Amino acid sequence: MRGPGGPALFPPEVVVHVKALACELPARHGVPISRWSLDELTRHVRQSGLVASLSKTTLWRWLHEDAIRPWQHRCWIFPRDPQFATKAGRILDLYQRQWQGKPLADDEFVISADEKTSVQARRRIHPTLPPQPGSPMRVEHEYKRMGAWTYLAAMDLRGPKLFGRCEASSGIAAFGRLVDQVMTQSPYRCAKRVFWIVDNGSSHRGQRSIERLQGRYPNLVLVHGPVHASWLNQIEIYFSILQRKLLTPNDFGSLRQLAESIQLFERHYESVAKPFEWKFTRRDLNQFLHRLQSHHQPHTALAA
Repeated sequence: MRGPGGPALFPPEVVVHVKALACELPARHGVPISRWSLDELTRHVRQSGLVASLSKTTLWRWLHEDAIRPWQHRCWIFPRDPQFATKAGRILDLYQRQWQGKPLADDEFVISADEKTSVQARRRIHPTLPPQPGSPMRVEHEYKRMGAWTYLAAMDLRGPKLFGRCEASSGIAAFGRLVDQVMTQSPYRCAKRVFWIVDNGSSHRGQRSIERLQGRYPNLVLVHGPVHASWLNQIEIYFSILQRKLLTPNDFGSLRQLAESIQLFERHYESVAKPFEWKFTRRDLNQFLHRLQSHHQPHTALAA
């Protein structure tokens, strides 16, 4: 239907039906594509008999009203750890300096630790040129691989205080050396408890890692996060800063130069950084999981 001298008018139920269609996967309607484009969705609406005529502009306007972008996608991981809330909640409590409902004492510390694997040293075929008026820094596209480190780091969240080391590879022994690097010095050596927040990587996974590390350091408490929840570990934020501020662009003449640059960056970061303002609490976690349970059925989550 078309208004007097104006654009076509459509009943509200048609608009709602089309929006619902945009929120479904094309395969459910026998269309062999992975996601709707504006062209494909417009064509399908016309062919389905919902409307006799529909322009892409009108369809885009309808979708824009509710910020529906069926042609976009992003990867995610649905929480599958049956103890997700419990494990994540312990970490969030530690960020609030709480453990099992009690505040931490002054001589108790929280450490966030992990490995950043395959940190490459790439020597550019032509020297990098500094920025000039009207011209950005120029980095040669071609490079020679000079090798790679596994960078292990631990961060005292109260400082922040950083401890890091470059190792030829990751593993139990390499992570053990990082733990020794921290736990053999003051104030951690004599602390009441030192909580180590880690993920489920093979070098510090499961009950055996707890027994191994706490056997060496009785005041160490190893706290594993849920599976596929590295976003809960604050050391990952530091790794992203390191990647952005030091490793991009990557132009290092040797592994030794790369290791020295990382060590210098650690000291620089300590001198300018402040503790992260972590605002996501256990209450926020519970609300998030409730929304996830309400709005994402298992088949939808897996398909996404």
